[in-house]
This record gives sequence, C-alpha cells and structure tokens, in this order.
Amino acid sequence: MFHTTTLTLNKEFRRAYYRGRAFTTPVVVVYAIKNHKGINRIGLTATKKIGKAVQRNRARRIIREAYRLLEPEFPVGWDFVFVARSRTVFCKTGDIMKAMRQAILRLFPES
Repeated sequence: MFHTTTLTLNKEFRRAYYRGRAFTTPVVVVYAIKNHKGINRIGLTATKKIGKAVQRNRARRIIREAYRLLEPEFPVGWDFVFVARSRTVFCKTGDIMKAMRQAILRLFPES
C-alpha cells in the first residue's frame, strides 16, 4: 500500500465513528474523516457477529485486498475505517471493490 498506514488507537476509530462521514452497503460500512497528514490511514473492524476467528480474519483480508487494489482511486489525506458486515464473509474481493467504489463516489462526489 503506497500512501497508507494503519489506525491502531481506539480514539482514532472513535473519532471516525462519531465525527466522520459514513456510507453503508450490504457488505461493508465505510467511515471517512480528514486527517491533515498527507497520507491515508485505514482501520479494519470485524465483530464477533461476523463469526469465529477464521471468518473474521477472512473478512479483514478481503477488505484489505480490495482497498489495496482501489488505493489510487481514494483521495489522499483521509482516515478510513472499514467495518465488515455479516455478508462480507461470503463475498469475493470483486464484490467488496464494487461496494468501495460506490462508497467513494458517494462520500467524495467532487473527485
């Protein structure tokens, strides 16, 4: 990932949840908030509602790969939090990419 690091602190996730813009699709929820750092930071979340560890890890893995493939389409200087939903486990990377493209177009109509 070229311009991307990861979010690790709980306060960074909470900031995105409460102050950021959100877009919901059936397979993923995307939160975005400006970070003024010149790089993107991503956070991946999969709750126990998704399933056991294998399913949660798969959900995070396919979301991370979809983001990696779409990274040039995302604007730079933002924090993104991707929340896996129960359908995420049964989707392929292409389905997640389609949902992320929808989110980009909705959250950033000017780009």
